[in-house]
Amino acid sequence: MAFEWFVALRFLREGRLQTVLVFAGVAVGVGVIVFLGALIDGLQVSLIEQTLGSQAHVVIEPPEEKVRQLAPPTTSAVSAAIEKAPQRLRSIPQWQQTLALVDQVPGVIAAAQNVSGSAFVRRGTARLPALLRGVVPERFDRVIPLSAKMKAGRFDVAGTNVCIGIEMAQDLGVVVGDKIRLATDDGRDEVFSIAGVFDMGNKEVNSRWVVLSLRAAQSMLDLPGGVSRIEVKVDDIFAAPAIADQIADRTGMQADPWTRINAQLLVGLSSQSSSSWMIQFFVVLAVALGIASVLVVAVVQKSREIGILRAVGTSTGRIMRIFLMQGALAGLVGSLLGCLMGAGLSLFFQTMATDVEGRPIFPVDLNATRFVLASVIATVVGLAAAVAPARRAAQLDPAQVIRYG
Repeated sequence: MAFEWFVALRFLREGRLQTVLVFAGVAVGVGVIVFLGALIDGLQVSLIEQTLGSQAHVVIEPPEEKVRQLAPPTTSAVSAAIEKAPQRLRSIPQWQQTLALVDQVPGVIAAAQNVSGSAFVRRGTARLPALLRGVVPERFDRVIPLSAKMKAGRFDVAGTNVCIGIEMAQDLGVVVGDKIRLATDDGRDEVFSIAGVFDMGNKEVNSRWVVLSLRAAQSMLDLPGGVSRIEVKVDDIFAAPAIADQIADRTGMQADPWTRINAQLLVGLSSQSSSSWMIQFFVVLAVALGIASVLVVAVVQKSREIGILRAVGTSTGRIMRIFLMQGALAGLVGSLLGCLMGAGLSLFFQTMATDVEGRPIFPVDLNATRFVLASVIATVVGLAAAVAPARRAAQLDPAQVIRYG
């Protein structure tokens, strides 16, 4: 094997310009693959984090109330009418047992009971619609980390304390320590103190959420002792649909995974991934054709040397291995240079655009697996691209190439 390496390296040294060009071509191709993959994956991770930052992975609610059939009048021949029952705020039956069952489902990290319902927030002449979120802080924070999103004050909903979003605080002109009045459509109202202001990175959430204690929400929404939903966090977000099915089977409740609630986001992520893989496929194809074309030219240029090698007893297998090694070396060295190029381009692109807090608008996902995979692909492609030139070199007639070469 040392003889093949010696000849392969010598051929590469003698064709310096061709060697530099093929290394550069592979490096650019691998750099594009690394950069594009890091950018697409980084954007997807950022989108998922922003979407799920204010959302549970699975939401458990009571089953929808059944539709009822209205009997047709006996005096006229008309068909029966099907009228959907109006959905109202209802408690999950025996929610304590349901919560215990959910905690035991494999893949569930945390589960939190809460009460959610609409209300209005009043401050002076201002009146804003709001979504009340009655929670148990310790459990809720494990599902949706609200304490880490606090911009002012703290996550404290004991007694008559509440936490509101930064958009709502600005609209009402309030700060931590101020009072607001919560009112519901059925005439219930109460004054609460603002203990904290949060920023979930979602304008809708920041402008509508009012987080208060579970007991206070039960009183405001007339749901004594009940909870309207159980929210679940899982260890693998893409396993949420399967876990939701298990929860529904075990509890008999309606369990909706985030993929169903955010179906359009999932379609967008799938489209991004498909586009990325398609672009990377054509880049790999271009790299393979580039390596193959350079080695074909090298076979023509080195035909006399190949003929001499054959004449002194070098086997066709050795001749093939010489060119296969050149292809593998082109892929390996080019991939190492390309990984450095892709990483540098990704980091530079990440620093080009930042938000007001200095965080990158276009985050990139650089990990060791990405570089290893790109290097392996480039090396295998280089080896595969060298097969045809290697076979052509091995099939050369030594007598003809020495005589006419």
